[in-house]
Amino acid sequence: MIFGVFVLLAPALIALGTGEPCYAEPDGPVYLCKITGAIGPVASGFYTETLRKAEEDMAECLIVELDTPGGLDVSMRDAIKEMMASEVPTVIFVHPSGSRAASAGAFLVLAAHVAAMAPGTNVGAAHPVQLGGGEIDSTMAVKLENDAAAYIKSIAEKRGRNVQWAEDAVRKSISSTAEEALEAGVIDLVSDNLADLLDDLEGMTVETAAGTRTLHVKGAEIERVQMGAKKRILSAIADPNIAYILMIIGFFGIFFELSNPGAIFPAVVGSICLILAFFALHTLSANYAGVALIILAMIMFLLEIKVPSHGALTIGAVMSMILGSIFLFDYPSTLLRISWSVLIPAVVSITLFFVFAVGKGLRAQVPIGKGQKVRVISVDRQGLKVTGA
Repeated sequence: MIFGVFVLLAPALIALGTGEPCYAEPDGPVYLCKITGAIGPVASGFYTETLRKAEEDMAECLIVELDTPGGLDVSMRDAIKEMMASEVPTVIFVHPSGSRAASAGAFLVLAAHVAAMAPGTNVGAAHPVQLGGGEIDSTMAVKLENDAAAYIKSIAEKRGRNVQWAEDAVRKSISSTAEEALEAGVIDLVSDNLADLLDDLEGMTVETAAGTRTLHVKGAEIERVQMGAKKRILSAIADPNIAYILMIIGFFGIFFELSNPGAIFPAVVGSICLILAFFALHTLSANYAGVALIILAMIMFLLEIKVPSHGALTIGAVMSMILGSIFLFDYPSTLLRISWSVLIPAVVSITLFFVFAVGKGLRAQVPIGKGQKVRVISVDRQGLKVTGA
């Protein structure tokens, strides 16, 4: 009897004697995924799919390595709804060093079952901005701010985090380093890397939709989940610079098809690029005034070829193109706007092309001067014939 008890307790006694802690065996794998860039429908959908896979596989938890400048309110709320209703704990890990969880990312950090950050990262600056850019009146601005403040406060209360900091992140756009966030009670852990994070998570107790759960991740299998090819393509397209380039290519494709009816290939490429561009514009909530200005610029460029205005239409088109490109994605974050390194070459290239085309057209329409000889060409059944000079 005593010998049997000794055999059962032997592993624990050995661990105590060696100073090594005892860990419970994990019940399932640890799922790991990365979300970088703006939070949009693609990122939200990827998170939801990964979380549901983790639930089907009865995973210990889902770790999300996050680095985002912010994103769309609707996509952020969709992800948080899934997080709140899940039985699998979500661990948001702002990693690696140099990453951030700004704007919508701050909401995700506060909503996580466990919030962790790596040294050299920051979180906060969650003041709402008008989707699609443009100015909003003071009444609407107050409504947006109050709605965002109430939402982030409810999340912080639900997770037992610093409610005042959460409200200040919205109303005052404050941002904190990893160490400051830990001290303020905004996050739970500061971990250098994934291995340290797993050590820190071991034995932590969290509240899920199914009740209290203790994490046992030591020695668990790491299931790394990556975006599929479809979502990677959609994620790449949902980049302001890529969307802008696709739109320009699309307009050029349609232009060449109209200039050379029956070419087909330019129309096919242009149509595909325009459809993809409009998908990205919708995803990024582009400013419709910016889209309208770019379309107006293209129309004026085309009119300059058909109706020479001695450069007036070209100047107007260039101004409209520049203004439309700037207004297209009017976000505070540079990652959500068109880069000047893309905008300037695009405008210059388009302008030079149409100026060249206009020049060719003007030279082809030079009026006949006094003293110039003109040959009259006629066509008969035998072919071309010079009938006069």
